[in-house]
Parts: sequence; C-alpha cells; structure tokens
Amino acid sequence: MVHKKIAIMTTGGDCSGLNTVIQRIVDACNLRKWDVVGIQDGTDGLYSTPAKTINLTNNAFQFASSHLAGSILANGHAGATNFESSARVGKLNAFNKRLQKSIKELNLDAMVLIGGNGSLSLAHLYNEIYNGVQLICIPKTMDLDIPLTDRTIGFDTAVQQLTSFANQLLLIARSHHRWFVIQTMGRACGSLALHAGVAVGADAILIPEVKFNIDNLVKHIKQSKRDYGIIMVSEAISIRGHSGKAADMISRALNTANIPNRTSFPEHIQRAGDTTANDRILAMGFADTALKAIENNETNVMTVLQDGEYKTVSLSDFFEAGRKVKDPNIVGIMTSNRYVEPDDVLLQIATDMGIYIGEKRK
Repeated sequence: MVHKKIAIMTTGGDCSGLNTVIQRIVDACNLRKWDVVGIQDGTDGLYSTPAKTINLTNNAFQFASSHLAGSILANGHAGATNFESSARVGKLNAFNKRLQKSIKELNLDAMVLIGGNGSLSLAHLYNEIYNGVQLICIPKTMDLDIPLTDRTIGFDTAVQQLTSFANQLLLIARSHHRWFVIQTMGRACGSLALHAGVAVGADAILIPEVKFNIDNLVKHIKQSKRDYGIIMVSEAISIRGHSGKAADMISRALNTANIPNRTSFPEHIQRAGDTTANDRILAMGFADTALKAIENNETNVMTVLQDGEYKTVSLSDFFEAGRKVKDPNIVGIMTSNRYVEPDDVLLQIATDMGIYIGEKRK
C-alpha cells in the first residue's frame, strides 16, 4: 500500500459529530500506516507561519471522548484570519496564496476538509488553493442545507437536542396552561425546525420555505383541544410589517390574541450534546468513503449519503445542484444552498397529523 500523508481540517461553525469523524479517519489511516496531521483553528491555523498542526495518532485524544461535541482541532476564534476577514480588508488573494503555500510546505498528499455549505462552496470556487493535493470534503452542518446528500454530520444530534429541550418545556407548558414558541437555528433552511417539530408533536411549525398567515396560525392555536403546546419557529421566518427575532414576532401576535405564551431560545445547545448513534454511523461511513476516495486518486469531491449508499460526488456537481445565494460576508461570492422542498414528505405528514405549517409552499 502506498504511503500517504493527509491533513484534516474543520471549518465554519461547530456541531456534534466532528470529533467522531476525525477519530474514525485517524483509525482508518493508522490501519493503512498513513501519517495524519490536524490543522488547528481552521483556515486561521493554515494561514499561520508555520501552519498550526497537531500529529493525529490513536493517542491524540481519548477514543472514549470522540462522541463529544465541538472539534478537537477547533474551528477558529474571534479575530481569526479567514476568508471573510481577509475579504473585508481587501487581502483575499494574499490569504489564498498563503493557504496554498502552507499546504505545499506540509508536504501533503491529501486534505480532508470537514465543512458546511459555505466552506465547501469556497473550496470549489478557490480550488487553486489545493493544487497538488487530493481534496476530499465531508459535509457537516446541523442545518442540513448542503445539496446532494441526504444527511450531514451533526444534523441528527441537533434534532435530538432540540427535541429533548422541547420535551421539557412541554411539561412546563402543561403545568401553566401556556404555549411555548421555540426558535430554532438553521439559518435560511427550515429542516431542523421541521424535523424537531414533527418529533416533538408541535402544534405549529413555521419555516422560511412555506408561507404562512399569522391570523390563520392564531385561529389554529385557539381551536386546539389543548391550552398548551409547542410552536416551533425557524429563525429565518419573516412576517410583513413586523421586525425582530422570529419567536418574538410570533409571541407578540399570540399576546394580541390573548393566548398565554412564552418564547424560548435553545441557541447553542443545538450544536452540542452527545453525538447520536445515527451521526456516529454517518461519521464512520463518511470517513470510510473519504479514505477510499484517496486510495482511488479522487480529488475535488465530497462524500455523500444518497438513498442509503455512501459515495462521492464532484464539488462542481455539489455547487451546481444547489440554489445560489450571495455570501453576506464576501462580496462577489455565491454559496450553494439546499432548502426544504415543496414535496418533502414531512410537510405532508405534518399536515395530515393536524400540525399547522402554513398555506402556500414556496
């Protein structure tokens, strides 16, 4: 077997499952007797001179802790030098050249980049950074907004965290005869709110992909056979003529209708927690697929799970498959995004089960 030296880097926001996939890659590389280094602090660490790295061996961190949230490599910090900060000061080209130089200095054969849709879009658009090495990307995000893959690292755990959180509030809601409006993360994608809302049996689920009428929501809650429950609200919803946080806007409308309620913001606990079995299995599958891709001399690819099959797709296919949206922090850059589709089976299931999700699907 040909000897390889690979690097692993986690970028973007953290989520549960990152340490699991890192550990699985390290395990598989040790079996192959490959050298593995981890890039610390994402692109900020790669930008440093010399690059900030750690040798990843079986003893790099406790195997028993690989299910914990966050990333042993870290994803960056306030004030980090990255694509966004470099673009703000007009030094993006210099930043890209420094990353390319660091990769060359590390004498790598391959780079495994574990990132979200923004990181993967940048990897595709600035592919010259990785000239001379095999680039294998692994999709991670609690938002499930990456095209061409049925699941992403961290999503299942986030759904479980949010469901557990809502379960506890449901007990309080029953005791006090009130409704809880829970605002979820997810950015512009409503998958997290939809899945967690169905799991907990919410009375209403509001996501940005489905238009809703606030008066119809109020009517639905008033007609409920209960005087308590959960209204799951994705952070990106909007109401014409209203401003502020999504949950606050809904709460104000309920207050006007004399419906007792409280808002709740689980925030970063959605990105934490004990990595679920499904995310651990996904981590194993993506790690195996990534290492096989390196053995097969693939490059510029992303691991995916499609209809139960682990495989790779090209980064160009990933980018073209999604809906292009302007990056809010980097002028001239587009990111490829996935959203809840109108024919998503959970939308129909929610409707059939009496959950209010809105009137018109976008």
